[in-house]
Amino acid sequence: MRLPRRPVIAIAGLACETSTFSPAKTLAPAFHPKRGNEIIQKYAFIHPGTPLGESAHWKGALIGHALPGGIVTRAAFEELAAEIVERLRDIVAASAAVDGLWFDIHGAMCVKGLDDVEAELLRRIRRVIGEDVIVSASMDLHGNVSRELAHQTDLITCYRMAPHEDTMVTKERSCRNLVDLLIQRPRQRPIKAWVPIPILLPGEQTSTRVEPAKHIYAAVPQVEALKGVVDAAIWVGYAWADEPRNRGAVVVTGGKQEAVVEGAEKLAKLFWDAHEDFVFAAPHGSFKECLDTALASTSRPYFISDSGDNPTAGGSGDMTWGLTKLLARPEFKDSAGPVVIYASVPGPKAVQTAVEAGIGATVTVTAGADVDNIHAGPLTMTGRIHSIKHGDKDAVIEVVLQVGSVFAILTKLRKPYHHESDFTDLNLHPRSADIVIVKIGYLEPELYDMAKDWMLALTPGGVDQDLERLGYHRIRRPMWPFDKKFEKQPDLTARIIPMSNELLTGLDE
Repeated sequence: MRLPRRPVIAIAGLACETSTFSPAKTLAPAFHPKRGNEIIQKYAFIHPGTPLGESAHWKGALIGHALPGGIVTRAAFEELAAEIVERLRDIVAASAAVDGLWFDIHGAMCVKGLDDVEAELLRRIRRVIGEDVIVSASMDLHGNVSRELAHQTDLITCYRMAPHEDTMVTKERSCRNLVDLLIQRPRQRPIKAWVPIPILLPGEQTSTRVEPAKHIYAAVPQVEALKGVVDAAIWVGYAWADEPRNRGAVVVTGGKQEAVVEGAEKLAKLFWDAHEDFVFAAPHGSFKECLDTALASTSRPYFISDSGDNPTAGGSGDMTWGLTKLLARPEFKDSAGPVVIYASVPGPKAVQTAVEAGIGATVTVTAGADVDNIHAGPLTMTGRIHSIKHGDKDAVIEVVLQVGSVFAILTKLRKPYHHESDFTDLNLHPRSADIVIVKIGYLEPELYDMAKDWMLALTPGGVDQDLERLGYHRIRRPMWPFDKKFEKQPDLTARIIPMSNELLTGLDE
């Protein structure tokens, strides 16, 4: 008996969460592209010998995942997109047929001169792989799903947790659903029900740790379990980009139209009904208020999120505003004062000076604001070099400068600080510090577990939590929270999106 042919599945995609309110620019090297077998090695669930790995012939083209930041330059996008297309052309030429594509993206990438970039990239990809290839996209829940992107994909899903503790689970689900569809006979494209929702909120107000997002996202697997449904997903959308596609969305896919429509409308209604209930996931205040509260508290360590320059949300990570305000406080002028760790400010010249001077030396250096000097300029500090570390994949070189009782982390290149080891590798001990200040929004799991108490500082920057002071001009209106009154209720009926190999007609919405 002849065994059925294993499907050939190509892998491609670009991921970068980009703020259009940051002056920073994202260049091609920031994506750290992986090619060919490097992609297979990155994802353990498709390794040879695993059930998914053996269920298909996986062919890596190119993927690139950049740290969130400023807008991607047109040249960077064109360079990477061209290589993706060329590598896919080679895969098509070398294979009897390409059956599927795993589109590994984030969904909030902005490129100068282009809108809805992920849909544009997929359009170019389809010119090479053809309209009959089944595409399964995995995304961040802070991505955006336009009508066009929903049309060009066949399966589309996103994370169900914020913080994103289910990243690999989501990507594996995307691949498993793709394989299941490709091996079924007769092969049938899913029905797609899409609902745009006029809500645009930051992740710090929509964390699934707390209500109302907690119960909204708890309903997603319930909808997925409905007979006739393959997958269900809710996108919060990306708040710090001024594009028409930026808003919430629901997509439910499956084989039965009645089921996917029912599921999509249920999730959309849950989301909209709670639109006035979303609040910050932690107590919040100005930077001064957060410092005052932390100093008065007996909880140690006390964490503060310097949220406006969060490099994992699209901030430049280059701002000195928070550290400048911190060092100006009299409580931290003396080395015997409350121990504060601050992460971080890039300063390549400052780092080089510190490396040349060595641990224990006292140096005067200037760091930060090379890219983003809108709210504060470069910061000059005199302090003792506490530690130096070489070889970090993001920062390259890290230096800790003790200024009074503040241990300020300076980096050659920007870096997020999400793990306890990010600090202990620098001979810092966050658990025994009085205050730990990190450029972040909601605390990632390890930081959350370390913090005995926590506040979110509403600081300025490219990912300012006060969205209404950023100045949007292109988002669709009305949009919550920018518009507090809607003349009529949003249309939350499910739109059935044509199959990817059918023509998309009608007006965009």
